[in-house]
Amino acid sequence: MLSTILTKSFSKDTALLILRVITGTVLIHHGFEKLANIENFADAFVRPLHLPFPIFLSYIAAFSEIGGSWLLILGLATRFGALAIVGTISVAIYHALVTSGFNIFLLELLLLYFASATSIALTGPGDFSIDEVIIRILRSESEEEEVGQSSINPKLSNKKIITKEENSSKGGIFQFLQANLLSDTSN
Repeated sequence: MLSTILTKSFSKDTALLILRVITGTVLIHHGFEKLANIENFADAFVRPLHLPFPIFLSYIAAFSEIGGSWLLILGLATRFGALAIVGTISVAIYHALVTSGFNIFLLELLLLYFASATSIALTGPGDFSIDEVIIRILRSESEEEEVGQSSINPKLSNKKIITKEENSSKGGIFQFLQANLLSDTSN
């Protein structure tokens, strides 16, 4: 039991779970605060940057924080949720720098959110996520399909292996999801 807990993989996945859930839980209220008074948020944060459509962009910021936070908490399309948060927090950092200069008291929380979301976007959600469940289901279905194809025609099984290696660069939906959106399963 102790050796399982102390393994690098288990520790990394647990750390990512904690980072995802805490970041999402703490950040989600910022989105709800924006929605509570969207006009005030637009006046205070979007209009000073002279961005077009301040109300629309305020809704985008609020929903990206709420939706991105839920995606982080659940571990579903986690990298997409983390990137939504990174985008919103990047604009918030820019706003803080433009309006107040390098004021560490304004920037410290934003930089922590930015670092957390960027780390999650780069490393993926870990094994304790819905993304990992989806990727395992997709992997088992593709393995079942390969076994079914080779049992139908055993003479083609050698050709199937060769063409599988040749076509691995072409990929499919499984490879795209694994490489771009879902967790890192190369461990």
